[in-house]
Amino acid sequence: MTEVDPPNTQDAARQPAGPWELLRRFGPLVLLAAALIAVWASGLTHDLSLHMLRTRREALQAAVHAHRLLALGVYALVYVLVVALSLPAALVMTLTGGLLFGAWIGGCTAAASCTLGAAVVFLVCRTAVGDSLRRRAGSTVARIEEGVRRDAFSYVITLRLIPVMPFWLANLALGFVDIPLGVFVLATFVGILPVSVIYAGLGANLNLLFARHQRPDLHLVMRPEVLLPLVGLALLALAPILARRLRRASNR
Repeated sequence: MTEVDPPNTQDAARQPAGPWELLRRFGPLVLLAAALIAVWASGLTHDLSLHMLRTRREALQAAVHAHRLLALGVYALVYVLVVALSLPAALVMTLTGGLLFGAWIGGCTAAASCTLGAAVVFLVCRTAVGDSLRRRAGSTVARIEEGVRRDAFSYVITLRLIPVMPFWLANLALGFVDIPLGVFVLATFVGILPVSVIYAGLGANLNLLFARHQRPDLHLVMRPEVLLPLVGLALLALAPILARRLRRASNR
């Protein structure tokens, strides 16, 4: 009786993907790229600026006064699209939320919308190329990924509290790491909420600043009284990682 050779899993993995698999993996990426090109070509990015906010603030406030919940929903949707398309307008959107809805409602809505947009980028990166990059990564990269995955919440919340890299770049980088979506979403929201409320508070005072022909201080978050508490929160988020590494070093 002849033995049947077991299927070669490596050869099976190398088989070309079918059209539906390619559509599932790369369809969202192509859709985002097409939307980004369309937005830039249409010139809509010019409308996402402080100048346009100053020009149209009365019309926007009137719309919010007439249909507050609808306006809040539209604002949240636009913010999600801005972040999902990696447009350089997140700060203006947060200021707009503060101007239209106040520091707390505007800030919390901005943080939630920003988190949803980041989750879209995270999922698209993971679906399209994340798996392939992880399979081709060397042992060193695999060990780094294992460390990040073990303490994913602490790493993500620290990146959000102290942005050592641009927000959109952090979304892309984290999309290549095999961490749970729930951890990414929760840590992102918790990490960006304080800064969102701070900038939304600044946005709530834009009417007064515009009336005085003053420009808002967008470096507010870099002031010591604001930055130091954020650094403290980031260090608190890193505490479990540091404690684990110190315990591991003492056991050697």
